[in-house]
Amino acid sequence: MGDHFEKGQHALLNEGEENEMEIFGYQTHGCRKTLCLAGSIFSFGILPLVFYWKPAWHVWANCVPCSLQEADIVLLRTTDEFQTYSRKKVMWIYLSALNGAFGLTPDHPLITDEECLINRAIRKPELKVRYIKVQKIRYVWNNLEGQFQKIGSLEDWLSSAKIHLKFGSGLTREEQEIRRLICGPNTIDVEITPIWKLLIKEVLNPFYIFQLFSVCLWFSEDYKEYAFAIIIMSTISIALTVYDLRTQSVKLYRLVESHNSITVPVCGRKAGVEELESRFLVPGDLLILTGNRVQMPCDAILLDGSCVVNEGMLTGESIPVTKTPLPQMDGSVPWKTQSEADYKRHILFCGTEVIQAKGACSRTVRAVVLQTGFNTAKGDLVRSILYPKPMNFKLYRDAIRFLLCLVATATIGMIYTLCVYVLSGEAPGEVVRKALDVITIAVPPALPAALTTGIIYAQKRLKKRGIFCISPQRINVCGQLNLVCFDKTGTLTREGLDIWGVMPCDKNGFQEVHSFASGRALPWGPLCAAMASCHSLILLDETIQGDPLDLKMFEATNWEMATSGDNFHIREVPAHAMVVKPSKTASQVPVEGIAILHQFPFSSALQRMTVIVQEMGGDRLAFMKGAPEKVASFCQPETVPASFVSELQIYTTQGFRVIALAYKKLEMDHHTTALTRDQVEADLIFLGLLILENRLKEETKPVLEELISARIRTVMITGDNLQTAITVARNSGMVSEGQKVILIEASESTGSSSASISWKLVEEKKPTAYENQDNYINIREEVSENSREESYHFALSGKSFQVISQHFSSLLPKILMNGTIFARMSPGQKSSLVEEFQKLDYFVGMCGDGANDCGALKMAHVGISLSEHEASVASPFTSKTPNIACVPQLIKEGRAAFVTSFCMFKYMALYSIIQYVGVLLLYWETNSLSNYQFLFQDLAITTLIGATMNLNGAYPKLVPFRPVGRLISPPLLLSVIFNILLSLAMQTVGFILVQRQPWYNMGMHSACTVQNKSISNLTMPPTAPGKVESNDGFPSFENTTIWFLGTINCIIVALIFSKGKPFRQPTYKNYIFVLVLIVQLAVCLFILFADIPDLYRRLDLLCTPILWRVCIVIMLSCNFIVSLIVEEAIIENRALWMTIKRYFGYRSKSQYRIWHRALANDPTWPPLNQMSPSDLPECGKEVSYSNPVFESNEEQL
Repeated sequence: MGDHFEKGQHALLNEGEENEMEIFGYQTHGCRKTLCLAGSIFSFGILPLVFYWKPAWHVWANCVPCSLQEADIVLLRTTDEFQTYSRKKVMWIYLSALNGAFGLTPDHPLITDEECLINRAIRKPELKVRYIKVQKIRYVWNNLEGQFQKIGSLEDWLSSAKIHLKFGSGLTREEQEIRRLICGPNTIDVEITPIWKLLIKEVLNPFYIFQLFSVCLWFSEDYKEYAFAIIIMSTISIALTVYDLRTQSVKLYRLVESHNSITVPVCGRKAGVEELESRFLVPGDLLILTGNRVQMPCDAILLDGSCVVNEGMLTGESIPVTKTPLPQMDGSVPWKTQSEADYKRHILFCGTEVIQAKGACSRTVRAVVLQTGFNTAKGDLVRSILYPKPMNFKLYRDAIRFLLCLVATATIGMIYTLCVYVLSGEAPGEVVRKALDVITIAVPPALPAALTTGIIYAQKRLKKRGIFCISPQRINVCGQLNLVCFDKTGTLTREGLDIWGVMPCDKNGFQEVHSFASGRALPWGPLCAAMASCHSLILLDETIQGDPLDLKMFEATNWEMATSGDNFHIREVPAHAMVVKPSKTASQVPVEGIAILHQFPFSSALQRMTVIVQEMGGDRLAFMKGAPEKVASFCQPETVPASFVSELQIYTTQGFRVIALAYKKLEMDHHTTALTRDQVEADLIFLGLLILENRLKEETKPVLEELISARIRTVMITGDNLQTAITVARNSGMVSEGQKVILIEASESTGSSSASISWKLVEEKKPTAYENQDNYINIREEVSENSREESYHFALSGKSFQVISQHFSSLLPKILMNGTIFARMSPGQKSSLVEEFQKLDYFVGMCGDGANDCGALKMAHVGISLSEHEASVASPFTSKTPNIACVPQLIKEGRAAFVTSFCMFKYMALYSIIQYVGVLLLYWETNSLSNYQFLFQDLAITTLIGATMNLNGAYPKLVPFRPVGRLISPPLLLSVIFNILLSLAMQTVGFILVQRQPWYNMGMHSACTVQNKSISNLTMPPTAPGKVESNDGFPSFENTTIWFLGTINCIIVALIFSKGKPFRQPTYKNYIFVLVLIVQLAVCLFILFADIPDLYRRLDLLCTPILWRVCIVIMLSCNFIVSLIVEEAIIENRALWMTIKRYFGYRSKSQYRIWHRALANDPTWPPLNQMSPSDLPECGKEVSYSNPVFESNEEQL
């Protein structure tokens, strides 16, 4: 349609988001609609079917372009590479329905405030709202800005002060009614799709329509047997698909049904607190959270009190998370960006469970509804399952091209058939039937079914190994993976942490390490108090629950946890506060216990948590724990030991997880809730380091070694410390011995200086003072030149990755080419990194334990979750065994399935072409194969081969190269074309030679006189000796020869094309397939050499002299030998193809290959021991540093 649009006809929906779409306005045209209706009737329903497959054509045919403001139909087009179209009708919401309720008029004060999107959407004076519904989300027309905008959530521009002021006391009944009507119900509606709907949708698939056409044609030709066989196969295939879809639909419905039937207390501005069904909730409603174990029916912002929430449903980890209220800050800054902390710590997400709700100072816990329905976090998860991201896979694109080639071949055959039969004076009906027959021969209707069986078998094999798959098509993609990203904690290393020891410090620096293995209790002091109280643990059903790290730290102190009762009266300590007390086994403690008054919870972005506590009969204190570098930055410099950096390095380089602790005394006259986080987290006193052990899983090292030896890149993406990550990478074999690690540190631009990158070599050294430890890291100042020639790996933090992405975008691909260790990465950065690798044309796998890896698991070509929680729905694959051994297994099965798909494509193409060539040769004599001959080839040969050829399992060893990624690649095309030509030559030679045999014109006077006479008595006029005419004109010597050559050739081709090593188990291990081939060959040879008149009559064959039968076997044997030699010596000869590539100078066009070649020839890369500012002119040959903030005259690479 071109890209020239009327003014206002075209816009972007969800700009900058993952589900961004283009939207075009159209208006229904009466005249066009009438013409389309007539076309539908005269085309016998073919036109509506085409419109069903192509929604854009439907719109273009029925409508005329117009502005979005006037449109009654909109056409949506995704902005990704697929550019998928969908058609939506513009609908209206009429607010006049509310007139009777409270007399709503155009000048009612409730709808005059144009600050709110809801009011901007109301068209006055008619009081109606235009909207469209796309992928379950409602978009209303903003009359002020002239665009469709998402409705169902609070506006992002609202400041925290405005949220507290506007929604702090709830909505009025009238406001609720208006919002309810415009935003729609707060439900995640996943209907269980009726079976008839699924059935119709499946049957209207273009392939099944083609099958229907084939079956109708076969019935008209009395070819009932195979028609019934195809009907049975298609019915089974459709039934299995419908069953699968129905099961998924029921599962999804069960996942969300509880969400839609919850009753919650809601506070109205005038009505007070009342119980309300969750489906009636609207954005802005004020929820009152009481009691424990509350399922959240929507996303809500916590305004008052604190909550402990189980977010397992969303993150995959059942670790309780503490939520804090949104602070009421002055200013008009949007609430999400008002502080450096992650705004999500104030949000109670839909689908999560509030384990505990605590009001501050005896007030109730209040939360304002942020988002409803499918706009919520749970709704978004469900939508990602309902509308998965389409997969761009070359195999499927090539498959369509392949089928189009077969259609083109069929068209040539049709023209040939029309010419031959029209010239021979056949009846027009017969000519059309014969011509249409060619299509069903050249395009095999059984192809998709044969391809699907390979994936089904692979899925079953994976299931046996405890790997579950919700997207079977992705199994083929696994075969192309060449880069796998791993999370560290819980994936490469063990889930649990063990406390190794604690290193206290005083004015003189660090003291001796206190080891907990000795059984000695930690002496009383601020450090002991910090370990006992600086955590987010909760007491639930007399069980302590929370983060494993917090749990281990608390258990090491031998303290106990309790909840203060109603009779608990200590100044400013609320009733039901969490209290920790020393147990009998703990060391002598002068205080009765410590009450935890307030928490500033841990977040990945802040890398720390802080608590305010009250010692019973003692001081009020603040404790902080977190990443050592972060905690030290909040401490008074004189309290941080001078050896802090070196001591930290010693432990992190050995793979220990190190946490720092700090504290300070607070004034008693301040109210805890009045203190801001910034006030509390200042001028702290450094207490020491807590050292935890996080061992590698046993499977990690051998699996990584297997992947690296198979030339599959391995990358670590972790939220942990960079030094720890480098050591884990070394210990696990990700960075092998002798390889260098280069640390990249990028810093943001400040007022005086521009953004810059520094490159330092991280050197492995054996320490002298710590013989019992592996190694520690030392930043080298000088580097020898030859070290640059050795292989190296880049290591960088999430912060550096962010700076490089923003200010050094031209350097990013170069860094990613050798980037192996990415530490302190936030969930968003993990997703971005996976996407950047994909831009370099890598096929990326991501393996994580689900917690903060959901985004990356969804983004990767293949996501493998080691968590069995509902969050694993984000990932196509879930492993029951929580270790990375599933990764090579998945790649092996993927490669096997991929090769199987190619084998099936080649075989089905050859089978159809063999049959096609044979039929066209017989058409020359106005003859053809009989129904029973077709049936034998289609059912007894091809169907059985299609069902058993795919049974080969995966080869147990990963080889250092992948299968050919393209169906249209030189080796595959050569293989198919060569075998087509060989088959064509053999059948043509057989066709011509049989006509030149001395017995051909003698008719009955041959070695088979008696048998042939028994047929001829019924069928043969005396005038045609060579061609024995039956009622259908099938039996002839040409027909007999072509049928035997074609049928046995199908068996030969199956054996030749059934690939074994290096990606699949050898063919001889596929016992069922080998047995099928032996039986088929034996049956064919039996028919060829057994002179059984009844059998020959049934198959419309003629008996030929023994010598001719031997000639047929010789021709087939020659075909087999030549085909096998060519396939093994040329097609499967990888070394030969590599030599040809080198000779012709062919180079891969993949981005990562291009960059690899460029960097290999760049002597200045990597630029070690340099500080590279972003506006630096040039640092070496072909290296440019771009920064959007600064002017640069450098040419981009």
